[in-house]
Amino acid sequence: MTEESITRQPAGIKDYISIARPDNWVKNVFMLPGMLFALSVFHTPVNSYLFIKILVGIISTCLIASANYVINEYLDINFDKFHPLKKNRSLVVNVVNPKLIYLEYTVLAIIGLGLAYAISWKFFSLAAFLLIMGVIYNVRPFRSKERVFLDVLSESINNPIRFGLGWFIFTPSLGIPDSKWDLNWINTFPPASIIIAYWMGGAFLMATKRFAEYRLINNPELAGQYRRSFKFYTENSLLVSMFFYAITSAFFMGIFLIKDRIELLVSFPFFALLFSWYLKIGLLKDSPVQGSEKLHTRKWFMLYLFLFTALLCILMFVKIPWLHWFLQNANNY
Repeated sequence: MTEESITRQPAGIKDYISIARPDNWVKNVFMLPGMLFALSVFHTPVNSYLFIKILVGIISTCLIASANYVINEYLDINFDKFHPLKKNRSLVVNVVNPKLIYLEYTVLAIIGLGLAYAISWKFFSLAAFLLIMGVIYNVRPFRSKERVFLDVLSESINNPIRFGLGWFIFTPSLGIPDSKWDLNWINTFPPASIIIAYWMGGAFLMATKRFAEYRLINNPELAGQYRRSFKFYTENSLLVSMFFYAITSAFFMGIFLIKDRIELLVSFPFFALLFSWYLKIGLLKDSPVQGSEKLHTRKWFMLYLFLFTALLCILMFVKIPWLHWFLQNANNY
């Protein structure tokens, strides 16, 4: 009997709850912009039925995200032990029952999808996509988290998925389309520009997290044992990718602002400051961007994020005539 088998104890109920990461449900705040923009477009009646849909939609998304976290932590047991912080996770230090892991995953996924179906078939389809992306990210032969750059792109696509889930809570229910080119059905989808901007913005956040992790481990060989994609990354390649994601996000955000909501142009400098501030935090030693549960320690940044969100909410529902005049006159030239 090895020393490891003696010291490792069977996982308890708290361990099985913790791997669902309820503390990470805060990430579903990325649904809020989708809700607000859909509300400004479709003028959805605000009543008790809508509030029930919002509550059910958020619970559904949280449960499906937790299902992804469960399978993530279980399949990463043999890799997290090489990470200076994750080696203390409950599944790494305790012995778990695989049957209970798969039961937990199945229950969370079924309840989450069941609640999603109660909202609309579009919400259900996107919720199922979120669940599938969890499989692609974690499960072999896919396991995109081990593939350089694809690890960031496949993880950050959860951001526009969350945007779409928030959006489809507020969109009118038209049923399944009558044909491939049913315009009424197509017009209920969010603009492609905001989806790409959201995706690339999330990629910037995720690449910054990878950069902070890589610097924390500070050992390329050990980093490669923790995550295979780190065998191919360097600090420079991660920094360049962060710059690419930020620029691409800004480009498509600009397209969205001009075509769909010109008032949000006022927020653009504040977007730039948000990205720059986050990058500054990401460059710190033992940076808190490695986990959302640590980022809240940056109180001034969190205050700025709150005020910035409030500004976006206001700009979604106000008209600024001079911006429309400026755009019209610019087009004349």
